[in-house]
Amino acid sequence: MITITLLHPQNGTPVQNWTFETESVVRVGRATDNQVILYSAVVSRYHAELHATRGQWQLVNLGANGTYIDGQPITESISVINGTVIRLAKSGPQLQIKLLP
Repeated sequence: MITITLLHPQNGTPVQNWTFETESVVRVGRATDNQVILYSAVVSRYHAELHATRGQWQLVNLGANGTYIDGQPITESISVINGTVIRLAKSGPQLQIKLLP
């Protein structure tokens, strides 16, 4: 199971949660056919995907403005762990990833 939490831009408190129990792919972006929809000018229609592969979740950037972990851009698929915080674009929304067995 994976839970994705939108964090408040100033204080980092949770604003909204999305929980997925059986999905093996979770798409994030502005388009209405994503599982996580974020309305922000810096977020691409299809900005990022999370893939469950052999018990681990992989993050793939699809967005024109990039996806970042700890200020570093993701250039290829990267494993995420419980508590990972990603940022969509350099100044965009932050999402925290929570993984449960």
